[in-house]
Amino acid sequence: MDKRLIEIQKMLGASHILISFSGRFSQGIIQELGEAIKEHMENEDKPKNKIFNVFSIFIEQTQNINNYFGSKKNNSMSETIAGSAIVCIGKSEEDYFIWSGNLVENSDVRSLSDQLSLVRSSNKDELKKLYKEQMKKDVQPGQNGAGMGLIDIARKSSLPIEYSFEEIDKSFSFYELKVIV
Repeated sequence: MDKRLIEIQKMLGASHILISFSGRFSQGIIQELGEAIKEHMENEDKPKNKIFNVFSIFIEQTQNINNYFGSKKNNSMSETIAGSAIVCIGKSEEDYFIWSGNLVENSDVRSLSDQLSLVRSSNKDELKKLYKEQMKKDVQPGQNGAGMGLIDIARKSSLPIEYSFEEIDKSFSFYELKVIV
């Protein structure tokens, strides 16, 4: 018998990953994974605010992936985008990390990168101000939200968010977002 699954398990353990899901997200999967990580953290007697922040960031990251997929439903490559999602929740020492990724169209990389760069370079006070400014803005037609999700993620993060884009081909790049709490 092939031992690939045990190798994957070893790799996840070596990377300190507690929960991982790869594939198309549904609301049910998001809820179940969120509840599992909340239960895990409660069993380890983690502070309520840390549990809340990890849970909130996980929900926001998975909703961002779902929203992106939803915005591409009429695209001929929408199934490729939907199936590319991955999210991992892990622990290193006292910190938790929420690490997600999915394919994005190359035409969307610049805009997303600009948003992420602004959020990453802002301190907590600047993020609070940015969040308030975004709350006052109207959601434009075709937008999935007011752009507050990334700001909120950065506000709840203990360290600056980490992100990357790796070009896969002429159509897609793989986008990763890692948040430490």
